[in-house]
Amino acid sequence: MRIKPDQKLDYKTLKVWRIVAVFEWLFYLIVPIGYGFLAYYFFFPFWFLYVLIILVFITAFFKIIFIPKLQWQKWRYKIYDNEVELMYGVFIVRRVIVPMIRVQHVDTKQGPILRRYGLSTVTISTAATTHEIPGLEESKADDLRDHIAQLAREADPND
Repeated sequence: MRIKPDQKLDYKTLKVWRIVAVFEWLFYLIVPIGYGFLAYYFFFPFWFLYVLIILVFITAFFKIIFIPKLQWQKWRYKIYDNEVELMYGVFIVRRVIVPMIRVQHVDTKQGPILRRYGLSTVTISTAATTHEIPGLEESKADDLRDHIAQLAREADPND
């Protein structure tokens, strides 16, 4: 039985995920606002507007407060000499192992919100897909990117 990865994401990642969730939630507000206009101009029942508003605020609680905290608590990673192990998910926890021999390139990326909090995301590309380790401190992300790239070069049998 393999032990669970022990490396956590930076705590500031939780703030970033909550900010992103607020922006997503603002999009949900379009539904009750749109229904409110329809109810006013086309005499739709107003009671349904109140139901929509309650649902939007319940969604806000879960998407902004509850889910990001669970995501941050579950997210783990570990870098070994021959593989990268990722563990993430809230209700369905995924454990992904990326062999170093399959790594084609490693990159860091940083959007405006991550940049504001001094965080970066490490992306690990294979022929099949791209895996991410989100929310690492910039210097740690750079070091991790370089370390994985070095391990991938050493694992390449063609060199």
